[in-house]
Amino acid sequence: MTSVDPPKGTGPLARREARLAWGMLFPTIAIVSLVVILPLLSIFWISFKPVGLADLRAPAPVVREALRGRPEAPGDAGEIQYRLRNSSQDSPILGVTLTDVIPEGLEIGEVPAPCQLDGRRLTCDFGDLEGGQRDEVEIPVTVTQAFLDAGIDPDDTPPEMTGRSENVLTSSEFTLENFARVFDSDEFVEVMWVTIFYTVFGTIGALVMGLFAAMLLNKSFKGQGILRGLYLFPYVAPVIAVAFTWVTLFDPFSGSANALLIQMGVTDGAINFFGERPLALIMVTVFEIWRYFPLSFLFILARMQSIDTDMYEAADMDGASPFQKFWYLSLPQLLGILSVLFLLRFIWTFNKFDDIFLLTGGNAGTRTLTVNVYEQAFAVSNIGAGAAVAVVIFCCLLAFSFAFFKYVSREEGL
Repeated sequence: MTSVDPPKGTGPLARREARLAWGMLFPTIAIVSLVVILPLLSIFWISFKPVGLADLRAPAPVVREALRGRPEAPGDAGEIQYRLRNSSQDSPILGVTLTDVIPEGLEIGEVPAPCQLDGRRLTCDFGDLEGGQRDEVEIPVTVTQAFLDAGIDPDDTPPEMTGRSENVLTSSEFTLENFARVFDSDEFVEVMWVTIFYTVFGTIGALVMGLFAAMLLNKSFKGQGILRGLYLFPYVAPVIAVAFTWVTLFDPFSGSANALLIQMGVTDGAINFFGERPLALIMVTVFEIWRYFPLSFLFILARMQSIDTDMYEAADMDGASPFQKFWYLSLPQLLGILSVLFLLRFIWTFNKFDDIFLLTGGNAGTRTLTVNVYEQAFAVSNIGAGAAVAVVIFCCLLAFSFAFFKYVSREEGL
């Protein structure tokens, strides 16, 4: 009788190892969920909410207390005034009540409705406050010497306010208006085209320029280390510094680039590089290429230096040209790292906001989807529409990543 071994990986020891592995991975999974997944889910949630910038804080009753009439001597009359308002212009507040303690030394007159007095404790029931509603209550008082000697003011002890309100973020109200506003906009097609142009040419340009720089520095020569450090300057320099430098350099009135072009006879007048269509889009794309090619340069150079030199020596003996050695020997070895860099740079460039915002502010035909998120959420104060644009960005990148891993990575064996 022959025994049958259990399938590999299903024994008691394998199950214990699997449980131990999941237990050790749980803290990492929990941290990733808190840092990545929860904010992503919140963006999806807000994108279906009719929420503006002012709606992020739940409606609350706001009250101001003041002693009117300026009583200065014993026996002078005045009024303690409570001015009440709803902080929201749209959402009501239910069951609004006010509670305050009248300071000692003030003789209280007749208390108007809807307030009641218990000793020196004042309680007012205002009921429901509609959006933007205001209310006011004045309590007549007479000043005594004890109040003047104490040197206190009624608003030294602020009144307590209570009320129930529904926050639009946690309510059961949902809408597709945010997505309708995004897709129905006449600018959406233009914004999407600008984003694709900026991303594709910025990514490919950074890879090509990084590849060219890596080929130049793949040989040992004097001063190679210094030149490599200079190549890294655009990437390590603060973005606000280099962006300000580019804006100043290409300024149509005082920029050195315009002065040089005019002296060389290339142009008769100043060129507004960051203020004219389509030149502004080309300039921000060139800035993207210049600023981020050092990352590609580093990875490509490291991969080139790990390639075995024997096949290059054999190619030299066979009389291969430099282009043939690059095309048939170097490029196949670099396709793996180039595809990974293309994926990363595409995602990062698609999400890029600070470069364009610092250079043009999204004007002159340079508004990308990320800039549109900022404008919808803060310039227009429509948080829901801004979240909807962010969801569109996520879906675009998800589709690109799916296509990349299904087709490109399979061809490259990644």
